[in-house]
Amino acid sequence: MRISIKTGRVEKEKAEAIILFFFEGFNKDSEVYKKLNSALKGMLADVAGSGEFTGKIDQSTLLHTNQFINAKRLLLTGLGKGKDLHIDIIRRKTGNALKRLRDARISKAVIAIPEKIPNNIKTEELCQSIAEGSELALFEFDKLATAKKEEKKEIKELVLLLNNKKTFGKASKGVEIGKKISDAVNMSRELIVKPANYTTPTFLAEKAREISGRLRLKCRVLGEREIRKLKMGAFLSVTKGSYEPPKFIILDYCPKNAGNKTVALVGKGITFDSGGISLKPSRNLHKMKYDMAGGAVVLGVIQAAASLKLPLRIVGLIPATENLPGGSATKPGDVVVSLSGKTIEIQNTDAEGRLILADALYYAKRFNPDAIIDLATLTGACFVALGDQAIGMMGNNNGLMDMFRKAGEKTFERVWELPLWKEYDEQIKSDIADVKNIGSDGGAGAILGGIFLKKFVNDFPWVHLDIAGTAWNDRDRDYSPRGATGVGVRLITEVLRNWRDI
Repeated sequence: MRISIKTGRVEKEKAEAIILFFFEGFNKDSEVYKKLNSALKGMLADVAGSGEFTGKIDQSTLLHTNQFINAKRLLLTGLGKGKDLHIDIIRRKTGNALKRLRDARISKAVIAIPEKIPNNIKTEELCQSIAEGSELALFEFDKLATAKKEEKKEIKELVLLLNNKKTFGKASKGVEIGKKISDAVNMSRELIVKPANYTTPTFLAEKAREISGRLRLKCRVLGEREIRKLKMGAFLSVTKGSYEPPKFIILDYCPKNAGNKTVALVGKGITFDSGGISLKPSRNLHKMKYDMAGGAVVLGVIQAAASLKLPLRIVGLIPATENLPGGSATKPGDVVVSLSGKTIEIQNTDAEGRLILADALYYAKRFNPDAIIDLATLTGACFVALGDQAIGMMGNNNGLMDMFRKAGEKTFERVWELPLWKEYDEQIKSDIADVKNIGSDGGAGAILGGIFLKKFVNDFPWVHLDIAGTAWNDRDRDYSPRGATGVGVRLITEVLRNWRDI
């Protein structure tokens, strides 16, 4: 979808449809309301008087203008009370409005930017959120369907209509940022939602190379022989049941103005997780193609960072493989030697994500990063604890975690900290190895995943994000359609855009 910006007056604008935002009470004192209501022969006052639309947050009304003005239709969209407005309301309401116009077969829409925005929301972030809400809400993946469908409904162009030329530059910058970030989210979503026979470890590696070539990054892909030479025994233990060759993907964004700042991103890349010998139940097993969401998000973040020309080095590490049963698969009770030299007793082969991450986290020390950020669909326990609204966050540095809390409130990809108290260490002590990959009593599953990973980060500032509950939607939500959410791309990009020393 093309997004452009222009200045003009709503009542004069030619369009198939114009989206108008109103606060509760209908902004009756605003110039836009007065001029439009007059041009529409009192139509807005009639709608307000009937109670059909008063600007409440759950209200929207599509009006035919009867040729009183140049626009054919107006979509009145409520923002609720001005004092309660936050940037994600703009994102959500924009997304819902665009979906409604798409279903009405509108191909070109206009959004009138409100004259005044409360709560110190700036023009740049307002327009960024509109661009994000639009692009993210309209994402669809139907490339594998061959049956003939009715003509696809699609909004091809969106125009942001400003009433003040002075804000044009800031609005343009906001749209550019929002578009680049949304493109990265949607790229990640597509990787996640594709079936596992399409998104294989090899395919992920090819995607990394494509991003590298397009944005002039460095990319290195290690195959099984090189992984074995590195002695990544924990990673290799997961790969043994699959015919698909494993890949260790290293994508390096290193701009000239990065200075000495380096952030390592580590993403879980299990392209299909059957559980291995510790086989998962068949119900919802088809969804386990999403177990590489962490890896897809790492690719998305680096694409966004490079597109935005952020001034720091970002190294993405993705251990990619399938986790399948087979005659050569790792067995419960096996002991393996990780890259760090620590021995791991594998009591459950379905706790495989932490095994591949252990070697990748330890490998990250080679870049001497200022911080390590890992994200993974790691534990069902995180979904049980936090549901589908919060990302489970654990880490060893309060300054770094504070950056994620602030970014979470801005992007609405919110995090909730879980403790990594040393008392939990007892639960993953092994009788025959240095550590085991599951706990003793079945409790605190998400926390024990973090406790395990902490042993491989070498005291670097580190944050672990468990996105098991947030990486997939079972229903449409505002600007997040059913399926892969791409959660983490906007969150981490926001952290990186506002990076500070910790």
